[in-house]
Amino acid sequence: MTQLLLDLAPERIPSLDNFVAGINAELVDRLRALADPGGFDMIYLWGAPGSGRSHLLAAVGRAAALRRPTHAVAGAAAGADLHVASGGLLIVDDVDQLSAEAQVALFRTFNSVRLLGLSLLLSGPVPPLRLSLREDLRTRIGQSLIYEVKPLTDEEKSAALARHALLRGMKVDAGLVHYLLRHGRRDLPSLMAVLDGLDRASLEKQRPATLPLLKEVMQSNWITENDETGPV
Repeated sequence: MTQLLLDLAPERIPSLDNFVAGINAELVDRLRALADPGGFDMIYLWGAPGSGRSHLLAAVGRAAALRRPTHAVAGAAAGADLHVASGGLLIVDDVDQLSAEAQVALFRTFNSVRLLGLSLLLSGPVPPLRLSLREDLRTRIGQSLIYEVKPLTDEEKSAALARHALLRGMKVDAGLVHYLLRHGRRDLPSLMAVLDGLDRASLEKQRPATLPLLKEVMQSNWITENDETGPV
């Protein structure tokens, strides 16, 4: 049997328009305003892996870069220089991974926000009080607007998956989507990646996108890392 390759990387360019907001609609509206030069909020997002935090940060970064000075960095890659021009936007993903010198740099940036007219968009896996950071920085982050990126309901995921399949020109029935929701990973990007793999498998094998083919794709491409359910 031909090995079916499942590319888990999202094929779509992250944007606020293609983020399935669900109950996070207020957050998405706030982030749209942050990309504008007139937005001067300090926002901290937190949520479990797969919740869409990195998608949102990338989307805001792309939108803001067209309108205002923008500097985006992942926590582990941040150093002592987190400089952004006056009126700009600083985006830091995974603040829990900041080095000691990067924590000092971010604390100094917080102190310069009003003077330089900066906006901050930060992200981490837990609420501010649970971050393993120096106390003064954790306190500053806790004074930001704090949003949990809340998971979608199964009904919202089902609708998003059906729309994703439609955009790819796939014909999938409700039973197939229901099976995927029951046996696939819980986060939407992984579920969409499985649908993408099913579409490719259908084209390669010249077979319709049926439940038996979906099971083949999931069994041959299942990623067990950090996954307690294992193969279907």
